[in-house]
Amino acid sequence: MHIKPIASPYRPDPQIASLGAKIGDPVRPADFPETILRFRNDRWAATIGMAAYDDATWVRHFGRFQPLPDNMPAPLALRYHGHQFRVYNPDIGDGRGFLFGQVRDGNGRLLDLATKGSGTTPYSRRGDGRLTLKGGVREILATEMLEALGVNTSKTFSLIETGEELMRGDEPSPTRSAVMVRLSHGHIRIGSFQRVAAEGDTAFMHQLIAYCLTQLYDVAPSENPAAQLLELAVERVADLAASYMVAGFVHGVLNTDNINITGESFDYGPWRFSEYWDPQFTAAYFDESGLYAFGRQAEALHWNLGQLAVALRLVSDAPPLISALERFPHFYQQAVIRRFLWRLGVSSRGTEKDRLLVEAAERAMSREKIPIDQFFFAHRSGKTDAFETQGEYHLAFREQLQDYTRIDSRPGSYWKDGPICSMLINEVENIWNAIADQDDWQPLQRKISAIRAMGQAHEDAI
Repeated sequence: MHIKPIASPYRPDPQIASLGAKIGDPVRPADFPETILRFRNDRWAATIGMAAYDDATWVRHFGRFQPLPDNMPAPLALRYHGHQFRVYNPDIGDGRGFLFGQVRDGNGRLLDLATKGSGTTPYSRRGDGRLTLKGGVREILATEMLEALGVNTSKTFSLIETGEELMRGDEPSPTRSAVMVRLSHGHIRIGSFQRVAAEGDTAFMHQLIAYCLTQLYDVAPSENPAAQLLELAVERVADLAASYMVAGFVHGVLNTDNINITGESFDYGPWRFSEYWDPQFTAAYFDESGLYAFGRQAEALHWNLGQLAVALRLVSDAPPLISALERFPHFYQQAVIRRFLWRLGVSSRGTEKDRLLVEAAERAMSREKIPIDQFFFAHRSGKTDAFETQGEYHLAFREQLQDYTRIDSRPGSYWKDGPICSMLINEVENIWNAIADQDDWQPLQRKISAIRAMGQAHEDAI
C-alpha cells in the first residue's frame, strides 16, 4: 500500500477528542534550551497544508509545540499495554512522545502528528523522555528508504536539535538531543486494545473499534465490528510483513505496542537492512533468541494479531476472529508475490508460476550470497552480466524470469546509470559520524536525495 503525496490545504480534524479522556493523558512538552531545525519534510508538509510555513513558524509548532490552529488544545500521551518480546507489560504508554494534532491529507485520510523525544509523561517510568539526535537521524533514513521501496510507513516530518546532553548506554555519551515529529495514519496500536481488554471496559472497546473503522479505515461498522476490524488489520499487517521481506528490512522490535492497527510501519529503534537474504539476520543486539529476525517477522506479526484477537474477545465470539486470523498466510503469500514482481518490474503470470519465481529468487539470493539490492537492481535494469556469481540457483531463476513480461514504460537514469541505492549499517554510521564529528549534514542530505530518486524511478517505471 503505497500512498503518493497529494498537495492539500490545511484541514484540521481532531477526531481523537471523540474517544474522550480514556485514550490518553494531557501533558506538557519539555522546554528545550535550544531549537535548531535540522530536517523538515516539505514533500509531506504539502499534503497537509504546511509547506509554506517559514522556519520560525515551523519551530514554534514542532519544537515548542504551540497548538496548531483549530486543532488539539493540548498534547495527549496515549495509553496502551503491550507484549514486549512476548512478555505482557501493563506499565507502558507514550513515555517520550505525545499526539498533538490531527489533519486530513489530499487523499482524505486522517493523519496524526505525534512526537518522539518531547519530554516526560505519566508513562516515562525512569526514562528522561528524550531522543538522541542519532536516533532521529536514523529514523529519517529508515522512513525515507522504506517509503521509496513501497512500504506503508510513517513519515519523519521534522527533526529539531534541542541542545541537551543525553547519557545513553548504547552509544557514546554524552550525546546530542533532538525532538522528532512523525506524520502517521493513526497511532492506535494492538496494545491499545490490550489495555482496554485488561481493564474489561466493554463500552470503550466498542467505541475504540468504531473509531478505527470509521476514521482510519473509512468503512461503516458491520454486524460484528470487532471481527470486521480484525479482518482488515490481518490483511494490512500481512502486507506489512511482506513489504519488510521484499525490502530486506528488519524492524527489530515487533512488540504489540509497536504495531499500528492500520498496518503502517512506525517507531524505528535498532532497525537494520540485511545485505543478504539471511532469515537469521537480527537487528537488535538484545534480541538474543532471534525472535524478530528477518525470516521470523511474518510469524511475529501473525502472533501479534493473535493478541489483538484475544483482546477483541471482550466483545466478540471466537469463531469469526479465528476465521480472520487464519487468512493471514494467504494474504501474506499474495503480498510477497505482488511486491516481488513490483520490485523486479514484471507482470504476473498467475499465482503458481509467480510463487515458483519468488522461491527461485530467494534460493538464488540465499545460496549464492547475492546482495538483495544488487539482485533486484540488476534484474530490473537488465544488467545481470555484472554478477560475479552465476551459479545453478541464479541461472535457474534467470531462466524462469525470461518468461515474464517487463512492465517498465519509462526506464530512467537510475536504472541506466545507478549507483545502486542501499542502506547498510556502515553507511548509516558514516552519515551519523559526519554529523557527530564535524556537524556536516551534507551526507545526510545527499542520501535523502538519492533515496528519493530511487523511489521516483520505481514509480516512473510502472
